[in-house]
Amino acid sequence: MASFGAIGRKTIMISICNITKTFYHSGGREVPAVRGVSFETAPGEIFGLLGPNGAGKTTLLRILAGIIAPDSGSCIVDGLDSREYPEAIRSRIGFLSGNTRLYKRMTAREVLFYFGRLNNMPDELIEKRIGQVSEILDMDSFLDRRCESFSTGQMQRAGIARVIIHDPKILILDEPTLGLDIMSSQAILDFIRNARQQGRTVIFSTHYMTEAEMLCDRIGLINNGELLTIGTRQALYQQTGKDNLQEAFLSLIK
Repeated sequence: MASFGAIGRKTIMISICNITKTFYHSGGREVPAVRGVSFETAPGEIFGLLGPNGAGKTTLLRILAGIIAPDSGSCIVDGLDSREYPEAIRSRIGFLSGNTRLYKRMTAREVLFYFGRLNNMPDELIEKRIGQVSEILDMDSFLDRRCESFSTGQMQRAGIARVIIHDPKILILDEPTLGLDIMSSQAILDFIRNARQQGRTVIFSTHYMTEAEMLCDRIGLINNGELLTIGTRQALYQQTGKDNLQEAFLSLIK
């Protein structure tokens, strides 16, 4: 495993080693999406994944969430090997992607109840969790409205509520504030901070450097499917000789 990804062995929540994934397009053309990526994350850590469009961020997050399988490499989540215990791992993860959609003709409450049952939760616990996540994400004013009437910010908050209804240990969020106004973005960022305080592991990708600077304990920079480096903000500044994340990012990408 690459040394720049290592953390204390007793505090590992996710450990991936030499993960690869290649897609095949018409005519047999190979498109390597993830190339030998290795890193570890700890409970109560916010790990940011930064990279340009097409760098492999979403593919890597989908592998971590168990949505797609890697071609090679290992993925250990909460002590479980993803090849042997995929269902158990998925129950520990809440995954929000840009493709996450809500059923427009259902209310937010109905959506949350539906996904609670998909996660084998008893009805009484679902009702309790709906109240909790509604308070956390400030959803009371639209909880019983149909999703088709939601603003973009309300849609995103309901989407996050959907992926945390089963109280997962790990949150994997793919650009959770994309397209949101400043108030909605702030609500999502506050939620991510609170998740860290609760001891959850958060892995999220973003194009907004200020978000990464404000939130992340460590940051991984990915380009062309390769993880270029991992470190704290200060470590990345020292490595590149820059004093802000945007310039450090551009320096490493170039």
